[in-house]
Amino acid sequence: MFAKYTYRGYTVNCRNKGGENMKHDQPIVPRKDEETKLLQNRLRRIEGQIRGIAQMVEDDRYCTDILIQISAANKALKNVGLQVLEHHTAHCVVDAAKNGEDDVMEDLLKAIRQFSKT
Repeated sequence: MFAKYTYRGYTVNCRNKGGENMKHDQPIVPRKDEETKLLQNRLRRIEGQIRGIAQMVEDDRYCTDILIQISAANKALKNVGLQVLEHHTAHCVVDAAKNGEDDVMEDLLKAIRQFSKT
């Protein structure tokens, strides 16, 4: 069974590495529409980069050219991740701390550890 989280009409099914359902006790703090649009635009741009890399592989382009594009896509995705982490810290964590939720710092540290593995 997957854990289900809904927001803005999307349903996300989540499992952790062990196959267990992920549980989040903190409420979701919605992003502003402009922030959501910015993230979606960046992700679409990255999606285009990935398609371009796939085409380069198909066209048998020079390996270092492909690696340069992979590096650029990785950097762009990392920047999106940093923006999501900033939102999480500035909104989700701050709101939970104001509400006296004790485990909020541990959740933040888990998020940072998970993100820094990428």
